[in-house]
Amino acid sequence: MSSRRAHIEIGGMSCSTCSGTVREALEALEGVEEASVNFATDEGTVSYDPDRTDLAAVYAAIREAGYDPVSETATVGIIGMSCSTCAATNEEAIGAVDGVIAVSVNAATDEARVEYNPVDATLTDVYAAVEDAGFEPMREGREEASGGTSGDGTDSATGADGGGSGTDERTTAAERELVRQRRLVIGGGLLTLPFWYLMGAMFGLYTHPETVLGVHHGWVQFALATVLMATLGREFLAGAWRAWSRGRDVNMDTLVAIGTSAGYLFSTAVLLAPVVGSALIGDYYFEAVAFILWFITVGNWLEVRSKARASDALRALLRMGPDEATLVVDGTERTVPVEEVAVGDLMKVRPGETVPTDGVVREGESAVDESMLTGESVPVEKGPGDEVVGSTINANGVLLVEATKVGSDTAIQRIVDRVREAQSRQPDIQRLVDEVSGVFVPVVIANATLWAVIWALFPETLAAFVDWLPLWTPVGGGPVAGGVSVLEFSMVVFASAVLIACPCALGLATPAATMVGSTIAATNGVLFKGADVLERVRDVDVVVFDKTGTLTHGEMELTDVVAFADGRPVSDDGDRFGPGSDGAAPDGGVAVEDDRADAADTADADAHETRLLRAAAAAESGSEHPLGEAIVAGARERGVPVADPDGFENVPGHGIRATTPLGETLVGNRKLLREAGVDTGPAEATMERLESAGKTAMLVAVDGELLGVVATADTVRESARETVAALEKRGIAVSMLTGDNERTARAVAEQVGIDPDRVRAGVLPADKADAIEAVQSDGSRAVMVGDGVNDAPALATAHVGIAIGSGTDVAIESADVTLMRDDPRDVLKALRISEATIAKVRQNLFWAFAYNATLIPIASLGLLNPALAGLAMAGSSVSVMTNSLVFRRWDPNTDYHLLVTRPLYRLLD
Repeated sequence: MSSRRAHIEIGGMSCSTCSGTVREALEALEGVEEASVNFATDEGTVSYDPDRTDLAAVYAAIREAGYDPVSETATVGIIGMSCSTCAATNEEAIGAVDGVIAVSVNAATDEARVEYNPVDATLTDVYAAVEDAGFEPMREGREEASGGTSGDGTDSATGADGGGSGTDERTTAAERELVRQRRLVIGGGLLTLPFWYLMGAMFGLYTHPETVLGVHHGWVQFALATVLMATLGREFLAGAWRAWSRGRDVNMDTLVAIGTSAGYLFSTAVLLAPVVGSALIGDYYFEAVAFILWFITVGNWLEVRSKARASDALRALLRMGPDEATLVVDGTERTVPVEEVAVGDLMKVRPGETVPTDGVVREGESAVDESMLTGESVPVEKGPGDEVVGSTINANGVLLVEATKVGSDTAIQRIVDRVREAQSRQPDIQRLVDEVSGVFVPVVIANATLWAVIWALFPETLAAFVDWLPLWTPVGGGPVAGGVSVLEFSMVVFASAVLIACPCALGLATPAATMVGSTIAATNGVLFKGADVLERVRDVDVVVFDKTGTLTHGEMELTDVVAFADGRPVSDDGDRFGPGSDGAAPDGGVAVEDDRADAADTADADAHETRLLRAAAAAESGSEHPLGEAIVAGARERGVPVADPDGFENVPGHGIRATTPLGETLVGNRKLLREAGVDTGPAEATMERLESAGKTAMLVAVDGELLGVVATADTVRESARETVAALEKRGIAVSMLTGDNERTARAVAEQVGIDPDRVRAGVLPADKADAIEAVQSDGSRAVMVGDGVNDAPALATAHVGIAIGSGTDVAIESADVTLMRDDPRDVLKALRISEATIAKVRQNLFWAFAYNATLIPIASLGLLNPALAGLAMAGSSVSVMTNSLVFRRWDPNTDYHLLVTRPLYRLLD
């Protein structure tokens, strides 16, 4: 094959060195023949051998070099897929398009998720590939609305209106397919009605006339069956030919086409035998052909209907948003379409109205119903400075909200995008299913052919064996005297053995369950990056919590100010300004009531404490760390003026250095001050006391003089202890990571019920990933739960990374799972959803395998009428979808149990 050339826009390059780095990375990739990169135009051209590498590897090499190759991601609805083989055919066709980086096609959702290079490929090319494969792509979403991505391949836009085209396409595809299948079901049902009448006569309920309007009933059956083959049958014949002509594949359409054609051709031959003078004798099987086609068409209609219902909740999220928004401009209100709202616009939201888009409350107070986002039924109180999410409902007050995110950047659209991505990535168990499905149809055809031949060669021997079995009589009495001819019976065995097999049941088992599971997760505030992640979560042995913002609220406050003079506390270790500790916990812990200083303050003590606070607050005013912000806020609350520092240096994991009006100031831990030559010994007792109380204590020094100690605290989340206990009850070990010292960390661990031996204290931000690797070094599979920028490497290193929804975008992007609420109990919810979804996958696979393993042998022994085989085939895939849909009713706040075992678990509970 000739080489391919890709033209790629590359972000992040700033000089020729950058372009050289990218070029070297590409040239080092096996299969790349030539690479040219121009930093001035932010473009690169790569020639590569598609037999040795692919565009995905090229993009990966650029990203690993630290740069951002531009790609776009789109979700394309596809009409006409009936099984996993259809999905594989589309994947192969789309993947062969020049410029397509990655593609995943899901037969359960009738969607293809495509990442492509917008320089070399367009959605038009993708549509053409789908059509060439014999399917119908949904074109309603304009190409420019397909969704751009940054270099990491994540969606950055999904449509001009922000709604994205993929979900609209999915809805339209489902509706169109439902209409088409419903039309086929109704039309086929009308044509099948005469055969129902004929079936009654076959069962001896009455006799049917030999002629209809002077025409022999055989010719009437032939005419009706021919029309059915030309309408309902054409769907399967075309699908079978498409699979074979384009990729030498065989699928469920092949089985239906072969089985119905065998019955139709045999019956036609019997009908024509007297006309051509042939001695062929046998019964007509036109009614079997009719019922097979209609039963399977009904099954397809029910399957498409089930697919649409499976994602109803997800589509409902997008439909909950209002069509209009009330903008306030210079005191004047005007109503505009929600698509016209821009970042920075001020919106008025009245009681009972839906919040138009994500924003921040500027005026007003109200309770907002966020149940559609988090699954939490209790409305959340909102006031100035609080964030609100688009599509949530304002309950009782008037709010003025400044828009902060619009269109595809809104939380709702990101949820939908994440769920669609999750549905496009299947769990590892699907790989086994795909391997089985890949050989299933050829094996079924071979098995049917083998048994047809065996019955033709040894009819009496096999008939005697079947009569010996404690089962029912073979179809038509068998190929013996008083039964049917050997040729006819062999045809019946072949048709039944082909029709009874159902690869669709196997192909739908996993995606149907994961589609419902990921939707349940999304509507309960848990977002999985993919079904492969959903599968991994259930296998974890250890849950590692980052302390601040995860087990605690991460909202620090200043609790203690202890000034020193001449190496001694000037007062009895307490905060002489504020109300004292209120039971909060720090970046390191939980605040505990401690003894307060003697109420008799002295002017000298006031002066020392004021100087201490002035120095600490001035130094920290240049910091954005929660600890520094708490010190500054605490100083202002106590009436202490806060000056700006002239110089500021952050020392990660240790503290800060700053030049303030008081002099060279240090605020941090013991190591920071000791390295600067400051004796911290006099403050050791105070530090130990505060740390033992679960507070974060920091030393303060100016120009080498120890001024004292300040302490902050943070409240532990109310649900933290409950979550830890529930995890341990499941047999999952719980650990905690923190940058705080050992005493503070142990105080927090004691409050939430974590074994002190499983606490890793003093972990620097850069070392969190190493700490996770250490936890997993013995083969354990760890979940890391965090919320900050410095948690991102650890989240990526862990077996599963979970980001608290209130955390930073960097943490959320690095995580495998995102919790929309900042409640650690949702970690349990993620575990339950993972366990329940994979349990449902296994249920579906069990029934699919059991169905085929049981009924294929029965059909091979001639014990199953072809019409009943077609009915069973249709019922098998419908049963898999129905089993998955029943799953929608489950509440992830409780453990999932099989329906038959639930009464037992209720008794045990």
